[in-house]
Amino acid sequence: MGRAARGATRVTMAERIDLGTPFLRLLIEDHLAWCTIERPAARNALTSAMYFGLKRAVACVERCERPTALILTGTGDVFAPGGELRGKQDDHNPALDGLSAMDVVPFEAIRASRAPVVSAVNGIAMGGGLLIAMLSDVAVASERAIFRAPELLLGIADTGYAAYLPAHVGIARAREMLLTGRRIGAHEALAMGLVARVVPHEKLLDEARSAAEDMLRCGPEARMHVKRIINAGYGAVDRMTFEASVTGAEAREGMRSFAEKRSPAWVPDALRRAPQA
Repeated sequence: MGRAARGATRVTMAERIDLGTPFLRLLIEDHLAWCTIERPAARNALTSAMYFGLKRAVACVERCERPTALILTGTGDVFAPGGELRGKQDDHNPALDGLSAMDVVPFEAIRASRAPVVSAVNGIAMGGGLLIAMLSDVAVASERAIFRAPELLLGIADTGYAAYLPAHVGIARAREMLLTGRRIGAHEALAMGLVARVVPHEKLLDEARSAAEDMLRCGPEARMHVKRIINAGYGAVDRMTFEASVTGAEAREGMRSFAEKRSPAWVPDALRRAPQA
């Protein structure tokens, strides 16, 4: 990460910031903050503490004394697959108990960040991971990246997707993505406007750096005003509906079936998959 996109070596002191979970690494090097999602044993599934840690990362970068951009990425072949559905919160933070799901997740913080935010999507981006990429100022994807919005397959009415996705890809494609839950490859994601750039995997971080540095060359006040106007193109997120859905019986069955590796009870018999060992 200390090597610039154009090949010059940068000698900087990196400052590591504690985000309240061992599965997020935030390093600030000069004008760039690199936040890496690192939970390989669980394929980078996001715990409540990790979601909140990403929210803290945005706040931390916004408070930097000098202009700084935030770059989010993952490890291995996974960016982020969304929230932890198996109940394994191995970084449980009691301070988050009692908060609603929408209080913890970082989506609005990323969308409204005064500091530039770039997602370097290195692999699988699903659920909350896809929302993080979509709401970043620039999403740069590896050619290996795969995208999916699987919430309805779990019985969750994600009103964030319902508000955000049509503005990115149009109503017809948003319906198809949300109502089928199918996987989208990197080049199709680029063609439909889900991400801004697709690059060879080995050039991903260099391209993310380049995008972040380009944004830092813009006037910060002017950039913030333009971003506010762009954000006004999204629909309103219905928090009450989402909270009612994610805590309801259908979502509980969906998450339980995911953990048990079987089809949810509502799936027709002809379409069911057998439980996996």
